[in-house]
Amino acid sequence: MKSDSTCNGAGRRPFNGLTHHQPAMRAHHLWTIGAAISALLLISPVLSVFWSAQGETGDLFSHLYDTVLPVYALNTFLLVTGVMCLSLLLGVPCAWLMAMCRLPGEKFLQWALVLPLAMPGYIIGYVYTDWLDYAGPVQRLLRKLTGWQGSGYWFPDIRTLPGAVFVLSLVLYPYVYLMARAAFMEQSVSLLQSARLLRCSPLKSFWRISLPLARPAIAVGLSLAAMEALGDFGTVSLFAVNTLTTAVYDTWLGYANLTAAAKISAIMLIAVVLLLSGERFSRRRQKLFQTHYAAHENIRYPLHGWKKIVSLIWCWGILLSGFLLPLIQLGLYTWDYFAESWTPAFQTYALNSLKISFPAAILATMVAVVTNFSCRISSGRTVIFMRLSSLGYAVPGTVLAIGVLAPVLTIDHWLNDMARLLNWQPPGLLLSGSMFALVFAMVVRFSAVATGSVESSLGKISPSMDMAARVMGCHVSRMLWRVHFPLIRKGLLVAGLLVFLESMKELNAALLLRPFNFETLATYVYNFASDEQLELAALPAILLVLAGLIPLIIVNRSLEQTH
Repeated sequence: MKSDSTCNGAGRRPFNGLTHHQPAMRAHHLWTIGAAISALLLISPVLSVFWSAQGETGDLFSHLYDTVLPVYALNTFLLVTGVMCLSLLLGVPCAWLMAMCRLPGEKFLQWALVLPLAMPGYIIGYVYTDWLDYAGPVQRLLRKLTGWQGSGYWFPDIRTLPGAVFVLSLVLYPYVYLMARAAFMEQSVSLLQSARLLRCSPLKSFWRISLPLARPAIAVGLSLAAMEALGDFGTVSLFAVNTLTTAVYDTWLGYANLTAAAKISAIMLIAVVLLLSGERFSRRRQKLFQTHYAAHENIRYPLHGWKKIVSLIWCWGILLSGFLLPLIQLGLYTWDYFAESWTPAFQTYALNSLKISFPAAILATMVAVVTNFSCRISSGRTVIFMRLSSLGYAVPGTVLAIGVLAPVLTIDHWLNDMARLLNWQPPGLLLSGSMFALVFAMVVRFSAVATGSVESSLGKISPSMDMAARVMGCHVSRMLWRVHFPLIRKGLLVAGLLVFLESMKELNAALLLRPFNFETLATYVYNFASDEQLELAALPAILLVLAGLIPLIIVNRSLEQTH
């Protein structure tokens, strides 16, 4: 009798451990080799940065260490800590309300709360600066209502460290929101129903059940927000907040000393690795396996009275502050300066951004699947490859660009030398002079985003499912395709979405690695905004937001599908 197993490809004989042992070992080795190659490619720019940091800097680095670096390090710590705390405060309540409560307009809010992620931080900073400066509409209205004149009154200055924390949190909290909402929607329905039977209030259920179960996903979102804040340059530069990232820029561009800049970047990287390792170590014994999905059961809490009003004010207030009001301001600028903004060059630059972002999102997601699945089937023995492939996100974009250029230029020189030896026409800057270097930098920079999302999704699948698939004669690769992919498709979509949006907004690497006469929307916007011509940057900034609407809608619908 033939086997009716869906995993047994032959369908003629039952599983025999001895028969399938050697093919299984070969499959394990292939996945391990793939993970090792991916990690080696992605870690090469980081190693290049450390290699550059070994050089001599004269007295420059010691002078910086004795004078400004301690202050810059303190500002960086306060900035990252503030962004993490405020992003947690903004993202987690919104995620729980959208996943577990019934509110008017929730269908719109569910995906609209992610939209600030598509807004570049420095654009939000320019808009708020325009509003809150002395000559802005807010202070003009205040002086008109109160009769105050001149500078005889106090008004908070947006161009400060707290202002930078506020602006960056408005655009980075969706990392926490996305991860937390997915975690809340995937929690075991039986636990939540048991809490109700025990007369546990919604608030107690949140603190005692939902929040502890969602901690791994929230930690991933917070780490992404922290690393993004650490590498930000546009916002802190606008607000004149000196951080280690601005020290890297000043050292490299002002003092023309790449070695000293690499030393500062290496210090930042080590600090981030220690921070993430400490957080992961603190939850090393947590194992969360969930089999039922709460979002599609009739257990959502209906809110009434003041609870509904406060919840709506909270969610809509965040959306208005982080997206809708700045978008309206950009829309007014676009309306007034549309003729000056809509040019053939702008259309070309928009297409260039898509050419960079789509391949980067696909490649980064593939790398995340290879490294995470290799770690899973090897019982964690290849976890080092997954960690190494994620280190690029902690490196500032400018320094990472230098790290990418070094190996890419080495390959270009080697290809040209080989062509000359063979009497062929030298290909020139085949890799460094094309989009390859820029796409490679995006994959290196944002593979951590995809890896975190895929890791969180795979971690919810019980190892017993792998064992059952193997007993039924399922090959390792087929097990990934038939068992794991259907269960982690939401994580894959979220991973691709985040990488796509981040690649669209990436500025630092694009400024240094773009080919000649090649601009992206991010560089196009920054060139105008840095010249305080925000009006001319409004149209491409709006297009950056619109480009992210389609993947956001896809992810939102995926989160609402029944299982």
